[in-house]
Amino acid sequence: MSFAAMMLAGLLIDALIGWPSWLFKRIKHPVTWMGWLVDLCDRKLNKGMRAQQLIGGVLTTIALILATALPAYLLQTLLPANAIGILVGGILAWPFIAARAMHEHVQAVARPLLEGDLPAARQAVSMIVGRNPEALDQQGIARAAIESLAENTSDGITAPLFWGCIFGLPGIAAYKAINTMDSMIGHRTPRFEAFGKAAALLDDLVNLLPARITGFLFAVASFHRFKPALKAMRQDAHKHRSPNAGWPEAAMAGALDVSLSGPRSYDGHITDEPYVNPTAPPPLAQTLAQGLSLFRRTMALTGLALLALSLV
Repeated sequence: MSFAAMMLAGLLIDALIGWPSWLFKRIKHPVTWMGWLVDLCDRKLNKGMRAQQLIGGVLTTIALILATALPAYLLQTLLPANAIGILVGGILAWPFIAARAMHEHVQAVARPLLEGDLPAARQAVSMIVGRNPEALDQQGIARAAIESLAENTSDGITAPLFWGCIFGLPGIAAYKAINTMDSMIGHRTPRFEAFGKAAALLDDLVNLLPARITGFLFAVASFHRFKPALKAMRQDAHKHRSPNAGWPEAAMAGALDVSLSGPRSYDGHITDEPYVNPTAPPPLAQTLAQGLSLFRRTMALTGLALLALSLV
């Protein structure tokens, strides 16, 4: 069975309907189920001295991967090796792909920002970034939303599709489990620095190639800005605080000819971080709309790549 064809089916289903609110109200979402298990492990295993917390974090990481990958593997073995199997596999992969949700969340920021409604734009951007929205002006809102769009294109779309193409349903489910753990416990805080270390390191590892692929896809989808996007990646991706997020961010910065990253406010504290593509001007409201257009072209390019892989 072609795993790439399965992933293409999942991407198309997600692009068409996303994850409907009526379905979320009835069964929540698989990521929500993973979150419940992570929270349970946190309450039960995140105790004691640092060594005990490290062991608890490793056990949590193993438990969640097994709890997601094993059922996915068993389901995959039951699928027929034909078009029906690919379609059913695509339906099962669909919840782990977040292309439509990503577009909708960023569009919810772009719409009021273009209309000059900063309070509404701040409220919308607070749904997708962790920094203090009240400290953001128009440029700050646009920058935060574009950075989120770039990073989450990799984490929420390219990476799950990448691992799904390699391992099928177990690959996409296990990746989503790792990414969910990282978002919940992979923080350098007193509570999670030790307990979430295994999840954070594993998340860095599994995103290593997808982040760079995402940057390359942004560059290709930018057409005439291909070379500047590649240049920004080559020169500035390593400056980012994350070993992976800098690649799609730098590529998008070069593709849109704006500067991204740089200082930002978290919990009242200003973090002094370098810019990527620093010689370019800051993003504006119109830049966010251009970023969404680049995202749509990148999704179309991703679909074509999956189609090509499925025909090999």
